[in-house]
Amino acid sequence: MSYPTLAPFIQQRPWLMRWMRPLARWYFDNSGYRKLGLRADDLIPEESESVQLALKRLPPKEAYDRVFRMRRAFQCSLAHQLLPQTEWTKADEDISYLEPIIKEIEAERTEREDLESMIIKKRTSASTKGGH
Repeated sequence: MSYPTLAPFIQQRPWLMRWMRPLARWYFDNSGYRKLGLRADDLIPEESESVQLALKRLPPKEAYDRVFRMRRAFQCSLAHQLLPQTEWTKADEDISYLEPIIKEIEAERTEREDLESMIIKKRTSASTKGGH
């Protein structure tokens, strides 16, 4: 999931973080996905190979919960309705469950590519007999 982000820049500046936090809360509250019972990671497109592999690595309970949330949101969308407010996803429940797995997969892929592109040079007999 390589996409440009200003998050590290903002997180390193406490004054900017204090200014952006209310704006971020407002944005998340008004984006509407929580009113359908979804989490932020439910919105990650499934087309990339990393995301598909991450979905396969999800624990069974989390995978079931994801499918349930997606189907329920789809039904609400078809009916042009929102869930009752008691069933909305609360901010403290909207934790990332897929993003850490995706980052782990991408780190594994990067490490594998680095290892595969490594060039191994054999020592010559002159360098092993006291040469530099």
